[in-house]
Formats: sequence, C-alpha cells, structure tokens
Amino acid sequence: MAETRKFPHHLIREIFEQPDALRRAIEPRISLAEGRVQLDEIHISREELRALRRINIVASGTSRHAGMTGQYMMQELAGVPVDVDYASEFEYRNPVIGRGELSIFITQSGETADTTASQREARQKGSRTIAISNVEGSTIAREADGFIYTHAGPEISIASTKAFTAQMACLFLFALYLGEIKEKVSKALAQSYIGELLALPKKTETILAASDQVEKLAELYYRVDDFMFLGRAIHYPIAMDGALKLKEVSYIHAEGYPTGEAKHGPNALIDFRLPLVMIATCDRNDAGSVVRYDQNVSNMEGFKKQGATLIALATEGDTIVPQLANHTIFIPAAPELLSPILEIVPLQLFAYYVAAKRGLDVDHPRNLVKAVTLE
Repeated sequence: MAETRKFPHHLIREIFEQPDALRRAIEPRISLAEGRVQLDEIHISREELRALRRINIVASGTSRHAGMTGQYMMQELAGVPVDVDYASEFEYRNPVIGRGELSIFITQSGETADTTASQREARQKGSRTIAISNVEGSTIAREADGFIYTHAGPEISIASTKAFTAQMACLFLFALYLGEIKEKVSKALAQSYIGELLALPKKTETILAASDQVEKLAELYYRVDDFMFLGRAIHYPIAMDGALKLKEVSYIHAEGYPTGEAKHGPNALIDFRLPLVMIATCDRNDAGSVVRYDQNVSNMEGFKKQGATLIALATEGDTIVPQLANHTIFIPAAPELLSPILEIVPLQLFAYYVAAKRGLDVDHPRNLVKAVTLE
C-alpha cells in the first residue's frame, strides 16, 4: 500500500509501511511445516529457557509500551512472572536480578544510552539477556546473549510507529516460543495463534484503508488542547502510546491511563471539554476479555452522564459501543493478546493528522531526537 501512494511526510509513509514490516518480522520465524515458532537467533538453550523463573523487560518511551504488552503476553502464554522497568530508572532501584532469570532490552536504534547501560548491569549480575532492536549490528544486539531483530526497515520520523508494532509482534513470537518450551501452550493453540499472527498484516491494511475516517476525526479535534486515553489490561500500554504519539507530534497535552483508575482522581477532569479516547475492543472467545468489555461499557455509560465526549475503538460488528460513543473506529477481530498491534494504528493516524492540520513538522518534533544516546 505504501509503494502505490505518495506521502507528504515520512511519518505517514512509515505508518502505511506497517503491513510489510509485520510480514518481515513474523513470516521468517514461522515454520508452517512444523506449526511452531523458530527463534534461532536467541542463542539460549531450550533447557535454560525451560528453567527460567523470572523475566525482566527494560526499555524507554514507545519501546517500554511494547514491553508492557509483552508482559501480558509472556505471563499468559508462558506462566512466568514478568517485571517491566523504565531503562532510565533501572539502575536507581538496585535491581535484584541474577542467574535463572532473563532480561529483555528493547530499543529501536539499539544505541539508547540508558537501555545499553541497563543491559550491562544485568549481565554483570548474572542475568541472561536478549536484545530486541531494529538495527542489525547495533551495540545492544552485539552485547546481548541473543537478539531478535524487528526487520521493520529504516524509520526516519522521530516518532516510532512501524518499529513499535514490529516490537510487539516479536514479543508475542517469543512468548509463544517460550510457552511451547515450557509446555504451557498446546500444539493446537500454537497453530491457532500462528494463523492469527500471519493474518495481522492483512488486518492492518484494512485499518489503513479507512484512514480517511480518522482524518475526518482529526479535523474535528485538532484545535483541542487536552486528551485522555483509556485502556484496560494489555490495552493500557496502547492508551499510553496513543497519548505519547499525540503529544510528541502535535504538542497537545495527552494522558494515557488505566480505565479502572479513572475513578481514582482523573474522573475530576472529565467533562465535555476533555475528549476521552477509549479502547473498548472485545475478543468474544476470551472470557476475561468479555468481562473487561462489560466493565468498559459500564464506564462509558458513567462518562456520558458526566457529559464526556467519547472516541472509541471497538471490534468490528460491535453494536453497543457505537451507541455510547460520539465517534467509533472499528478494529478487525483478533485474539486479545494480538489486538494491541491493530489498535495502535488508528491512534498513530490520528496523531499524524492532528499534527499535520496544526501545521507542525511531524517528522522532527521540537526537542526530540531519534536515538537518545545521552542519559
């Protein structure tokens, strides 16, 4: 899709390159003949992975949000406790880590100063390490025990988009791989997830094909100065990244918050002047997802009574959320653990179109650099 269109900025082109970026991240790591994930570049034995007692994920910015989705993926599929840290804060808490643990470090550039410093500390304390990076031969990949390259392709715009979705895909691949090794995932479930993984690029294209709807939404809201993004469970990191994208490129104040925490303070801010972007998708095959969906609907009803303006992300075919929301963006159905990869795409588009309508330099936001090489 990207090759057949002309784009005014790198950011929008890179958003449209995500289907191909996902294909590059996913397809080479799937053995269709055996119906399983192959991660030969990890260089850590299956026996050692089987014995893992804890995983630490360390990253900054958008990469940390990917790590937060990875936390849900790994705990669900592999049954291993997972901690997620800001790379910039990792050393200050004197992390108690060591042998029998795995530390995963995520950075688009592979040169992020606080992330590489954190990896060195983890290795010094005896933890095995895996680097997830978009740049082959980068510092973090060279110094790790193993690596998973995202293969997203060059990302020129400072705001990360295709690298983010590729990071989440790689984290899911690893979670599924580890779940199989630990015998927490049946062969049938693994094959079902593999089919869903391979379907992601096409579903992403479906979302991008409706980008004009998101652009019309941006036309209505580009003059607004504050937004709140809300999501539950694995959708919370997507709410955070949707808010981050908007503030990065449009300079609009935006907060990402867990939906259930809104009543613990942020509720005081909610009225007609503060648009709420709510992630309210639902995997009907997942009982937990249905419960969270019902909770979201209840929250939306409460927010409407407070006079809130609601912009909702809902699963295709949903008839309840559109009745409550002022605007609804539909997402193709997917398992809950994979839906974040789809949900972030319209939020990226929204941030881009808002910034472009405000006449800003969307590729080079003020005060930001692509690779933060100084702590």
